[in-house]
Amino acid sequence: MSTDVPNPWLRGYFPRPSAARRVVFFPHGGGSASFYRPLARDLPDGVEGMVVQYPGREDRIGEPCCTDMPGLVEPLAKALTQLDDKPMWFFGHSMGASVAHEVTRLLGTAGEAPPERLVVSGRPGPARQRPDDKHLDDERLWADVCQLGGTNAWLLQMPGLREMTLPVLRADYRLVGTYRAGTGRDLSVPVSVCYGTEDPEVDAVDAAAWSRATSAHTDLTAFPGGHFYLREPAQSELTHWLTGRLHDRPQHAPTDPAGRNRG
Repeated sequence: MSTDVPNPWLRGYFPRPSAARRVVFFPHGGGSASFYRPLARDLPDGVEGMVVQYPGREDRIGEPCCTDMPGLVEPLAKALTQLDDKPMWFFGHSMGASVAHEVTRLLGTAGEAPPERLVVSGRPGPARQRPDDKHLDDERLWADVCQLGGTNAWLLQMPGLREMTLPVLRADYRLVGTYRAGTGRDLSVPVSVCYGTEDPEVDAVDAAAWSRATSAHTDLTAFPGGHFYLREPAQSELTHWLTGRLHDRPQHAPTDPAGRNRG
């Protein structure tokens, strides 16, 4: 696929036509493609970043948000088959980790090329994911958004921001809160698991549970910071780690929950 061809699901902010590989980023709940511009920009030479744009935000604001996982991943998986001219990695953060997981599974069952590697971030493994009903209570939902720190505190105080963003947040929180992941080994690709050491939603045991989702190798890496460690303070460290992984030269050995090197 030429990345110049319009695709409502994908944003290629920094086209690299000669790239040998692509990384596709799947945003978090309430998130949009532009949040991931810095990660796409800082990929190494020879790697092109593409970012998924979910309906209902930014340039897709006029479209209805998806409120269930199948309604989101089925058209998204179809759109991603247009990128089959080069090997791909998937990187999904928080809700995006589950979306990337389901798209990877769908591609495999449809006989399409799966990603070379799935990187999941800020999300418990399927066996440790729990249902949630925050989408039913705006106060709880907004408090959760403020606690996780994905948006600058001063922006959260802007008049009208809450009312403007709540419809997207409700939809995404409903999607992920009602989603039931399979707990078997439904993947056959390597999985790299990342999480923030201060993340209130994911600890080392939650992160390590991703090993039960794939028959391939799994590695686990902790970064300093909370749920949005990938923005600050560990953005440069994450970029360094991802660059090393893409070059098959890990910059530091991942660790398991007990702190032992896993190589």
